Amino acid sequence: MADASEFDVAIIGAGIAGSALAAALSGNGLSIALVESRPLTRPHLPSALDVQQFDARVSALTPRSREMLQDLGAWQAIAGYRHCPYGHMTVWDAEGTGEIEFDCAEVNAPALGYIVENRAIVAALLDEIAGAADVTTFSPARLEACTRLDASKMKMVLEGGDSLQAALVVAADGAESKVREMMGFHTREWDYHHRAIVTTVRVEQPHRETAWQRFLPSGPLAFLPLPGTPGQHFCSIVWSLQEVLVDPLLALGDEAFCAELTQAFEGRLGRVLAASPRFAFPLRQRHAVDYVQGGVALVADAAHTIHPLAGQGINLGLQDVAVLAEEILAGQLRGAAPGRLELLRRYQRRRKGENLLMMTAMEGFKRLFEQQSLPLRWLRNAGMRGVGRLGPLKQQVIRRAMGLA
Repeated sequence: MADASEFDVAIIGAGIAGSALAAALSGNGLSIALVESRPLTRPHLPSALDVQQFDARVSALTPRSREMLQDLGAWQAIAGYRHCPYGHMTVWDAEGTGEIEFDCAEVNAPALGYIVENRAIVAALLDEIAGAADVTTFSPARLEACTRLDASKMKMVLEGGDSLQAALVVAADGAESKVREMMGFHTREWDYHHRAIVTTVRVEQPHRETAWQRFLPSGPLAFLPLPGTPGQHFCSIVWSLQEVLVDPLLALGDEAFCAELTQAFEGRLGRVLAASPRFAFPLRQRHAVDYVQGGVALVADAAHTIHPLAGQGINLGLQDVAVLAEEILAGQLRGAAPGRLELLRRYQRRRKGENLLMMTAMEGFKRLFEQQSLPLRWLRNAGMRGVGRLGPLKQQVIRRAMGLA
């Protein structure tokens, strides 16, 4: 086995959260290891505006997340590639007359959020850390073991026998986190028995820089605006469905699938004319009982996963990263090691409550719109209309969704 390389912080996972944390810590006198199980290459960013050329996975970034990426130097590259700001959002109930609209002008903001392809975010973050003398990447490198050597040192063994030591190990390795499993973190979780179909579509009518969401009895359907041309209009689709309904839809030919999607969306943007290859992923809510141990911290999907109906998962994850980096750097000024438990507990206190609040709200929305009894349908439709008429309450809802409250 090779001699262990020593670092202040070892980040496991180089997706959006892991790369963002490496960028946030770089340049502050810390030695950082970034470990990724897959080959760590900058994603190709095609320039063509075509239904087949968009990344099927997109993020609805809040203004707060955009500001963080701007501070890291990554937003400039994202904006220079392509993204779609949306200033309007329309949400309606398929089982009634309830409909509510949100507009950025109601809170004097330039946009409610920004739809960005995930690969563009990763590429911009990797560009920021490329060549950084204080960031060492290990890729492809699968984590085989993670153990605590003593109160101030963690040890990781990688596939092939290489080993690393670090004062702090950060699990940014996703919903099925190996670090979380190896270190014995407990979670509370349940299966939604839903899967989400994602694809890119070309539609007949302009999306008007609006994010659209229809709540169907089978699950929510979102049309998220993408960049286009005067004659070409594109949206990213996230269609959450009961498991039994997913495979038949995936098996349809493109023309039949587009027809089903047009009907499910009530043709709000005219016909769905074309769709990219589609795939589905399972939906499961998960929340770690603790985010930290001495020498270990969980961030983003390794700490919590949330239903995608409001697109908040990536935004919660980026705020985890921002707070953890802030606490590490503040501790460094006090002479505290990055893995010190008291330091990490401050991160947990600042993030766990906010994450739990958002998760609870999303779970409440999901369950409310699943109920088909007539009194509850009437109540939720009346509630949507009522919120739409109550200016201050509506403004508070908008500001919280934007990450500003």
